[in-house]
Amino acid sequence: MKLLPARQALSTLTFGLALLVSTYPSAARVTRIVIDETLPSASNSAYEEVAGRAFGELDPKLKQNAIIQDLKLGLDKDGKARYVASFLIRKPKDMSKASGLMWHEVPNRGNVYATTPEEFAFGDIMLASSWQGDNSGWTAVRPTASVAGRQFLQLPIAKDHLGKPVVGRVMGRIVNRSGSDSQPLIVQSNPVPYKPVSLDTRKARLTSRTGESMDGKVFGEVTIAPTDWAWAKCDVQHPFPGTPDATQICLKSGFDAAKLYQVTYAAADAYVLGMGFAAWRDVGEFFKTATADDQGMASPLAGAIHYSVGRGVSQSGNFLRGWLHLGFNQAENGKPVHDGMWPIIAGRRISLNTRFAQPDGVLELYQLGSEGPQWWLPAKDKIRDPKGKAVGILDRCLATNTCPKIIEHFGSAEVWALKLTPEWVGTDAKADLPLPDNVRRYYIASSNHNGGAGGFDTSLPGVGLPKTGVMCPGNNFGQGVLPANPVPHTQTVNAIRAHFRGWVMKGVIPPNSRYPTLREGMLAVASKEGIGFPTLPMLRPTIPEADFIMPVLDYDLGVQFNYADGSGKVSNVPSKIKRVLKMLAPKVDADGNELGGVPVVLLDAPLGTYLGWNVTAGGARPFHKDQVCNYAGGMIPFAKTMAERKAMNDPRLSLEERYGSHDGYAAAVTKATERAVVEGFLLPVDAVALIAAAKASAVLR
Repeated sequence: MKLLPARQALSTLTFGLALLVSTYPSAARVTRIVIDETLPSASNSAYEEVAGRAFGELDPKLKQNAIIQDLKLGLDKDGKARYVASFLIRKPKDMSKASGLMWHEVPNRGNVYATTPEEFAFGDIMLASSWQGDNSGWTAVRPTASVAGRQFLQLPIAKDHLGKPVVGRVMGRIVNRSGSDSQPLIVQSNPVPYKPVSLDTRKARLTSRTGESMDGKVFGEVTIAPTDWAWAKCDVQHPFPGTPDATQICLKSGFDAAKLYQVTYAAADAYVLGMGFAAWRDVGEFFKTATADDQGMASPLAGAIHYSVGRGVSQSGNFLRGWLHLGFNQAENGKPVHDGMWPIIAGRRISLNTRFAQPDGVLELYQLGSEGPQWWLPAKDKIRDPKGKAVGILDRCLATNTCPKIIEHFGSAEVWALKLTPEWVGTDAKADLPLPDNVRRYYIASSNHNGGAGGFDTSLPGVGLPKTGVMCPGNNFGQGVLPANPVPHTQTVNAIRAHFRGWVMKGVIPPNSRYPTLREGMLAVASKEGIGFPTLPMLRPTIPEADFIMPVLDYDLGVQFNYADGSGKVSNVPSKIKRVLKMLAPKVDADGNELGGVPVVLLDAPLGTYLGWNVTAGGARPFHKDQVCNYAGGMIPFAKTMAERKAMNDPRLSLEERYGSHDGYAAAVTKATERAVVEGFLLPVDAVALIAAAKASAVLR
């Protein structure tokens, strides 16, 4: 018998094993899939979209599942916990043209991001599958899944040994609302999913506050008498006490927009939300490896996926970091699920594996997600747990050899309003924390959350720059003083995507990490003096003050909470603040634009000061007045001429002083594109488009 060369023999063996694996159902316990709808893609004629539901089961005895909070309280009679996950697939109609790469998307509050033209051109496949199971009516799983629908998860409710739902304390808040109409309890954009077990207001506590600081100080708190409010729906035609309703609060004297209202109450029906980590894992594993479900229903992706990358933006990126930390990149068969992971503009971990969790939450007071390690490699939490062991997000995947290749990228908004920098320097903020070889970190300086609109006229007053301030994201947070920051992420992300594909599919190493560090002298205490921020028009002269940034707050959550894992039960609601961590931010140049990070054309050829933060105005929503505008950015344009800037007492050079003429600005943009291309953060095709846009712009016309 003729022996094959070693490399050829290995290749033949690998092919045979792959064929064997793909012949049988996946080890992940998706037992059944249902395809509800298949439609041509409205975005690309060569693609189609497939919507359906995956029915899965979890074995609580497996170590990969045992970490799920309350899993044993959500079992069926046969000892398995079950879920229904909606999913959406975008794939080529002709699967012979598929690239072999699947982007497994984490929906953001049920929403699925659009596939980019570049990914369509590559032939990449997109799978989005649900993870969020705090069904509240607005987030319920539909009986059938549709291409246009949002993606949510159906989960069991935790019940005790007597079969009764567990009960615990829950908090809800109403802010910037006025008038006599009743108000619902909202978390970001969805209702609080947990209803009171009793409508007797004596069994709850409602307070009002006139103010809250970024570091957790509370002002003007008053307890509202149980006789002065009701769990009810009311309005002018149906005044207090209104019609009983467990989802709304009716206030006898009406709501005051200058106050925040906070209610704590006993609730039941705690969803086993941590199952969302396992459901997302198992649906991804099924579509990557299985040819059919247990009933023989064929997978629409059978045999087409050779590489996969988990990807999530903002809240969804926080999900990915928590998912990896708790060990969910290891499938039930012990093998890695995804080859890569891309948490985008996400520097924390989602609070999901907690009884009565509110994963929709944004960074208001008492919202969790910054507990435990936010850094990758094991390191001591020197401030919050100085006697504890060194821990990191990669601990479990390192122990099981299931760590993916990771790229993370951020903008300035994540520093100022999303509590990012402890990931870089730890809780004591004294030294840079090391990055492992499988992680790349890229910082897009002076940019908004997920980037701005791009372009050049967007920085010019009267041409493209809005005259009004941007709306602050979050639960009715308010409006910013400054217009939106236009610095884009798009072109940088295009380059990162190309590097990620090359890294995962071909082993081509991407550019080195680029972000501000202490060792380079680019990070400092987040204050005007610390970062060297200039005094600029449109802003108060003392900004940013030391208490302007949103800091990490160390909460006393009770002895049943595991701080390292961000799991367990919170027994103190609302939780007291034990300490406020010192926060750092990138230093800035004379214009107020941040130093460090990857090259970006609009920052190398600036038309103004671009901020990752904004200031909340007063007006109709006054509660957060003068504070950081949640995670919105802002922009202060340069004056056109020296005379204009002197009239405004503006210390920054005018456009004419910087560039001389329109052609001078176009030349500066050309030079900036050359640098970004050489350093690997701008694709040549995008460089050509940016140069053309600069030449066509109204800058110094």
